[in-house]
Amino acid sequence: MTSGKLPPGSDSMRRLVLALGVEVWLGDCMAIAPMLQGVDAIISDPPYGMKWDTNLARFSGGDAASVKKRGSGRDYGTPIEGDDKPFDPSPWLAWEKVVLFGSNHFGARLPVGTKLIWIKRNDEAFGSFLSDAEEAWMKGGHGIYCKRDLSITGEAKTRIHPTQKPVPLMAWCMDKAKVPEGATVLDPYMGSGSTIIAAIRTGRKAIGIEKDPEHFKNAVERIKRELAQGDLFRGQNKELSHT
Repeated sequence: MTSGKLPPGSDSMRRLVLALGVEVWLGDCMAIAPMLQGVDAIISDPPYGMKWDTNLARFSGGDAASVKKRGSGRDYGTPIEGDDKPFDPSPWLAWEKVVLFGSNHFGARLPVGTKLIWIKRNDEAFGSFLSDAEEAWMKGGHGIYCKRDLSITGEAKTRIHPTQKPVPLMAWCMDKAKVPEGATVLDPYMGSGSTIIAAIRTGRKAIGIEKDPEHFKNAVERIKRELAQGDLFRGQNKELSHT
């Protein structure tokens, strides 16, 4: 892992090269993204502008000790950076290939495009709690495509971010956007690093940007653990994207 050279006046930024074709930045994506070259696609789960309460333990009931034992919810402590104001997607629309989650919150500021729907519950649980699915907007087209991925339920005890997305889901988004192998994916709101890991597993290059220092640290550790796996997950892009 190496620190890259930063331009003058970028004292608040930090760049780490974690592997060939994998780099992450700590700082404001609006300042960093214009400096980047060779980005082929934007695949991201940005702040939605909904002031999401990241104390998920409030859904579990009981005292803190019982919540911890069940692993059904946790208090992440701090709000999501930038979630306290409406999200403006316009800076990211210039790229040819774009997928942005949470588009139901800022759809009025998007052109017509394709809808990608993440179904995160089984049929029996539909309508039981908050949302059965989450929506992403993809640049181009006008269709609606769905992927069911229930893995988030089993990750309740290991999640490191309140809005963490499954790795196979982000790989599926890359495939739907027709991001070719070897292309560079930028996630300007990296969060837990799921997009970066999905790119690694599917033979794509990746750049992640995260403004929150704690989330950045956690994402870096998660990505480093992924890279340490070597070839364990390599060549599984089809299974990741289509299961």
